[in-house]
Amino acid sequence: MVEEVTAALVIIGNEVLSGRTQDANLQYIAVGLNEVGVRLKEVRVIADDEAAIIRTVNELRAANTYVFTTGGIGPTHDDITAECIAKAFGVPLRRDPRAVERLLRQIKPENLNEARLRMANIPEGADLIDNPVSHAPGFRIGNVHVMAGVPKIMQAMFDGVRGSLRGGAKMVSKSVTIHMGEGAIADGLRQLQADRPAVEIGSYPFSREGKFGTVIVTRGTDPATVAQVSHEVAVMAESLGARTEEEPPPSY
Repeated sequence: MVEEVTAALVIIGNEVLSGRTQDANLQYIAVGLNEVGVRLKEVRVIADDEAAIIRTVNELRAANTYVFTTGGIGPTHDDITAECIAKAFGVPLRRDPRAVERLLRQIKPENLNEARLRMANIPEGADLIDNPVSHAPGFRIGNVHVMAGVPKIMQAMFDGVRGSLRGGAKMVSKSVTIHMGEGAIADGLRQLQADRPAVEIGSYPFSREGKFGTVIVTRGTDPATVAQVSHEVAVMAESLGARTEEEPPPSY
């Protein structure tokens, strides 16, 4: 049996919670993790609050193989993620000469003020995460990866570390569209899920042209089992009089 490798994502930022900024990183990270066999188990969106960041990171790093954070490593006063991660690990926050050198690739020495130098403050013992876009690095300490919130920069950072992650079994999925409301098939789905605990069966209702239907997505690590269970869902629905549309073979 292949070990399950899990991850959690912490999205940090008052601007996300207020609705001023729409998070654009979750999907990219979730898809990228699944491609290397790491299952994203939990996502939390929290404020730029020291106690909340420390508590959340410590809880999640103890429960998962990996933790990823986005946001809060810029030059302004509310960018407090680095110092909070240092406190979570009980280590000092240091001005890292490696990070300063990277900042100087983008910023002229005379323009490297104290605010910008804050982006070179890294927890002691951390490894840097490269930032090929603007050069201000993220960092990795223990099983926690700290990345920028700006999507273009975050994606570059994540792409740089993804290849180093130890993956487990990849999840595959298959869907079947059922032209019947989910209330009519709920009992059948419940029984199928009880009989097939190795897969996840998710129900997603929709309304089209005034008619109700349901998309059932089956997910698991074994493509043959996923395909079989998805077919069983279709057969169950058809036995109740529903018209179904089965998706082609399982997709990653």
